[in-house]
Amino acid sequence: MIWKNNISENFNWGQEISNIDQKEIVAKKISKLVQDSQTIGIGSGSTAFLALKHIAQKVKEEQLTIKVIPTSYEIELACTYLGLTLTTLQQERPDWYFDGADEVDVDNNLIKGRGGAMFREKLLLMSSNKNYIIVDKSKMVTHLGEKFKVPIEVIPEAINYVRHSLVKMDIVTMDLRMATKKDGPVITENGNFILDVKFKKIERTFEKDIKNIVGVIASGLFQNYDISIITP
Repeated sequence: MIWKNNISENFNWGQEISNIDQKEIVAKKISKLVQDSQTIGIGSGSTAFLALKHIAQKVKEEQLTIKVIPTSYEIELACTYLGLTLTTLQQERPDWYFDGADEVDVDNNLIKGRGGAMFREKLLLMSSNKNYIIVDKSKMVTHLGEKFKVPIEVIPEAINYVRHSLVKMDIVTMDLRMATKKDGPVITENGNFILDVKFKKIERTFEKDIKNIVGVIASGLFQNYDISIITP
């Protein structure tokens, strides 16, 4: 039985997409990598959403059979809306994974996580055979932290301990991410809080240093991963 008035039937991104022309270029590039019978990991964010639309179009036109693993609820809804077959990491290992990024430095290190799904994004990236990051040129920086803070997913019970520990890492600001259309903080897909932290300088060891704090699930720092960057 199919739900009447299924919410995914009327899905839209819900906000204006910046630099859409450049994002459309990289979205088309990533869609060309899709082959029949593949399982593809899908990141979060507007660039991933645009790529999904081109992938769905290719799947329909070429009558391909693929499966997709989304990293967030909004991308899961988008996949359903576009008619793509969903699967999970428990069932399938991705042939490849793609995602956007907030910042990419000269060594291909990343800041991600404005969508709050950095744990699932990192898990899929680590599980995939090949990883692609699709970004417009505005996301390229000399060093991480130039434009964006580092998001850190924290178990609620540990929030004060994690804040206390992060202060020792020479921070500039640290804020609990608050929701915009509900009272209280943003809650991740895992039921956790997000701290957005600006550091004076992001060191090469910071991803591991932050992860070693008890109560931290993941951060938006992606340092020293085997990834390929796709730009316009």
